[in-house]
Amino acid sequence: MQGEGDAAGLEDRAPAYSWYALGVLSVVYLLNFIDRQILSILANDIKADLSLTDAQLGFLYGTAFAIFYALFGIPLGRLADSWNRTRLLAAGLALWSLMTALSGFARNFGALAGARVGVGVGEATASPCAYSLISDWFPERQRATAIGIYSAGLFLGSGLSLLIGGLIVENWNAAWPNGGPGGLVGWQAAFLAVGLPGLLLALWVLSLREPVRGGREGIASPADPHPWRGFFGQVSLIVPPFTVMGAARRGARPLAANLAVAAVAAALAWMLAELTGNPAQFAFIAIGAYAVFSWASALRSSDPATFALTWRSPAFVGLVLAYGFVSFTGYTVTYWASPYAERVFGFDKVELGWLIGAPAALGGFLGVIGGGWLADRLHRRFAIGRLLVVAIGLLVPVPLVVIGYSTANPAVFLVCAFLLQMATSSALGASAAATQALVLPRMRGTATAIFFLGATLIGLSFGPFTAGFISEATGSLATGVIANLAMVPLGLVALWMAIRAYPAAVAARLERAARAGERVTSA
Repeated sequence: MQGEGDAAGLEDRAPAYSWYALGVLSVVYLLNFIDRQILSILANDIKADLSLTDAQLGFLYGTAFAIFYALFGIPLGRLADSWNRTRLLAAGLALWSLMTALSGFARNFGALAGARVGVGVGEATASPCAYSLISDWFPERQRATAIGIYSAGLFLGSGLSLLIGGLIVENWNAAWPNGGPGGLVGWQAAFLAVGLPGLLLALWVLSLREPVRGGREGIASPADPHPWRGFFGQVSLIVPPFTVMGAARRGARPLAANLAVAAVAAALAWMLAELTGNPAQFAFIAIGAYAVFSWASALRSSDPATFALTWRSPAFVGLVLAYGFVSFTGYTVTYWASPYAERVFGFDKVELGWLIGAPAALGGFLGVIGGGWLADRLHRRFAIGRLLVVAIGLLVPVPLVVIGYSTANPAVFLVCAFLLQMATSSALGASAAATQALVLPRMRGTATAIFFLGATLIGLSFGPFTAGFISEATGSLATGVIANLAMVPLGLVALWMAIRAYPAAVAARLERAARAGERVTSA
């Protein structure tokens, strides 16, 4: 029998294998964001070749990817809670790598949008699996640091995408100015070059050992005998018209609410499409909003304990919204910095890689590692310590965006771009670890999927698109980026809601789960 001292030691430190596995996950996440972010360095070339607008570029980077990333993150999060997480992550990595490579063969807006949807579905496996694995590999006191290290791949990948993409495009177009093998031009070759290596990396991921689920807390997590049945059941809850059928099975009132939300979403999408001339953007948003409502309603009936600790928790919802607004600014500047510098300051693509990509990688790395470290330090002193770091991600970018996108001095812009990456990245490890502490081990994959709904449906779906749309309307990309700061006050309100509720929510998670019907047992 394990003694109290042994249990305390298990909780206090992570073995060497945990750090090795974390390194593998970090490489996966690095490639994740190379594949996602490379569209930034290629944006102006794609715009010229395919005759796109800035709003369409924002849609391709943000909404086309984000909606399906968010929606499939829900059933994939549930699958991560019930199936082998390393196998699921390897399958997702293979899918998004293949779809990135296929982006290189796109000849029009629709084909590129379809490929971006596929990238979003594949990448939806990454963080639910990784966050759940990290929570079982590392003790609670080290999780924000571990998640911060994992999340560094986000910023390293984003920065490296500019370096790699710039070098490939410049060299390819220099060697074949009229198109190379297969008629491919530089931006198409770049997609192929960053997509194909992921297929090999998937084999490395398969070699990782699956940890005991919930072993760190001593909370038993019984195996699900039918994980794929549950997955497809979850898919049916977010894909129309199955959503209507599912609501009907729950009764007349859920059906009426479901149909009402569908009607309102469709009407709003039509109105906004007519006003803006961007039907794809608002059709995708309407589908996403309706699907999330349908899924949350079903979760309330099928898993009331998870619903109670997530959607019904002001602390959890406040954190999701607050980080969503951090992401609104973060995704905007991450995507548009490179096209803006190319247009305004005349940098070529190799210069963009070295002057924006490399500093962005360093700034993001320092920000997410430093933010995770600071969050863990503050957590040991204050119950709301991690939430205080989220405020940095909301407030510090404001003066940096205003100065950076108003200056005529390229050096000032580059310094601001570097500091922006540090500031917006600092909140990720803190907010992710804080949300994980609000749920039980078996709920972590689902909680991660819900957490990223804010980052994707608020930040990624609206941030880059809104800046691009305002750029088209005003003729100034700088105006579009600066205007997005109008969302910061909403983020502060959400964060205040979370701060007020967080200590009590953490303390009462087992009690609240039990009241909702959860059978909590010790391992």
